[in-house]
Amino acid sequence: MTKSTEMAKDAILGLEQRIQELQNDTEQDDSSVKIKELEEQRTDLQKKMYSNLTPYEIVKIARHHLRPPFSDHLGLIVDDFIELHGDRNYGDDNAMVTGFGTIGGKKALIIGQHKGKTTKERIDSNFGMPNPEGYRKALHKMKLAEKFKLPIVTLIDTPGANPDIGAEERGQAHAIAINIAEMSKLRTPIICIVIGEGGSGGALGIGVGDKFSILEFAYCSVISPEGCAAILWKSKDHTEDAANALHLTAKELYRLKIVDEVIPEPIGAAHNNPKEMSRILKETIVRYIEELQAIPLDILVEKRYQKYRKIGRFLGGE
Repeated sequence: MTKSTEMAKDAILGLEQRIQELQNDTEQDDSSVKIKELEEQRTDLQKKMYSNLTPYEIVKIARHHLRPPFSDHLGLIVDDFIELHGDRNYGDDNAMVTGFGTIGGKKALIIGQHKGKTTKERIDSNFGMPNPEGYRKALHKMKLAEKFKLPIVTLIDTPGANPDIGAEERGQAHAIAINIAEMSKLRTPIICIVIGEGGSGGALGIGVGDKFSILEFAYCSVISPEGCAAILWKSKDHTEDAANALHLTAKELYRLKIVDEVIPEPIGAAHNNPKEMSRILKETIVRYIEELQAIPLDILVEKRYQKYRKIGRFLGGE
């Protein structure tokens, strides 16, 4: 954390403590006026602090323990959710949640990576790192959505796919590759939004769509900054250098035309106002669905294909 960020954070904590003291003090007649002034100061400091974050500081915010996970957004955004289990091959995967529901009156298939909140939930969901059966389950449900002509919404939040031996033995890389290939040609609208961590193939396995967007303080990268530092510099001391080099922030991804939109977060990031974040997310998803459903399917699929063919294209000369 930079020195300016540390100073701003300390100042914000001091203001919050003072606000709490005034809220508990019933004897001061002008406490409401003072509280409002302090809240305005806090808001200004938060805006300043969050506008000057380094890439690795943004990674830390994306991993914040209070940042609303998929399960929180599911409860606030989706009505009549019916969860669907299993991949019809090996088993179920708690790290990948799939099901049908309604978002703002629009029926859709909702898919998301579940990290869990409690220690037990995190262990049961493998800390949001899906296994091959999770990706096969997701694809099976996507084909159901295609059959019923329903849009697909994926909310991505994973440090990466499970890299252990069991997952590799059951075809982890193959499962992700098949998902990428199949999602590129599914004849139904697909909306993908990174809400926290967008780690490597773990994100790509449910990350090919007509809309690929990211929350303001989320990140998406081929590898974590820690993993990159370990490989290139052989030392965790270069984690911040790796984060800078990876261009993993929402702003950089938009500049590189990898994401279609950076979805704004409430002041102080999503963990500061989860309900407001869900409201913004819901409005964005409904807007995307309405936009994509107005496009003929043949054109939609061709545009999706061309969109991903263009990523990484550059002009060169002799």
